[in-house]
Amino acid sequence: MESKKVVALTRPVSRCDEAKKLIESYNAEALIVPTLEIELLNSPTLKSFMEEVSNMDWLIFTSVSSLDSIYKYYPDFNEKINNKCKTAVIGHKTAEVAEKYGLQVDLIPRDYTAEGLLESFENINIEEKIIGIPRTYSARKILPEELKKRKAKVILAESYKSILPHDTSKIKDLITKILNKEIDAITFTSPLTVHNLFKVAEDKSEDLSLALSDYLLCVSIGPITAKALDKYNVKYVYPDRYTVKDMIELMFDMI
Repeated sequence: MESKKVVALTRPVSRCDEAKKLIESYNAEALIVPTLEIELLNSPTLKSFMEEVSNMDWLIFTSVSSLDSIYKYYPDFNEKINNKCKTAVIGHKTAEVAEKYGLQVDLIPRDYTAEGLLESFENINIEEKIIGIPRTYSARKILPEELKKRKAKVILAESYKSILPHDTSKIKDLITKILNKEIDAITFTSPLTVHNLFKVAEDKSEDLSLALSDYLLCVSIGPITAKALDKYNVKYVYPDRYTVKDMIELMFDMI
């Protein structure tokens, strides 16, 4: 009897349900080893953001975590938004969660990246409009910078941090399994999931790069995460549509 394929998931446990179910539907084993943790924050900038929210013309949510943070600390958030304020999100999952919290989603880009969102705004007049973006401060700067170039007033707020797990023992075990060829595929859903894995690997980084490229299938959710893999000379594939479902389907087409 053929043994089950083993697929490693590096995203936070709370974000693994969909991927785990999809992997198991292929009669494979999902090995969940987060290489990052999400820390929700009610930062000083988020408090300032909330003082301005009633004046905002657009809200942009780039991740589920930004929504979870807002509604954890400000459960009455919807009551504070003016009725002319519109909401844009990146990704269908973020849209689902936004709607679950009672927000009407007005804009989802076809390409689930900051660049895709900026393209969607090309035919929308945002000059002098107030745009609020709660997110992690480690996120790329292209979105707020480009919106500012289009003369929008952008209000950023730190609503969460992506951090290396305090206990890295499971990550070290994962690295050993990869080097011992006990993993068939691995998924990465953000640049930090990549960087943190290699940070823990330390002097084994070169061997890890080789193993990820030659002994298993390395799957990135999209081109931004792929750039992080490029830094470590890792070979990878990613789907045409940057979703967990498309990523898993591509993987099982190839392993």
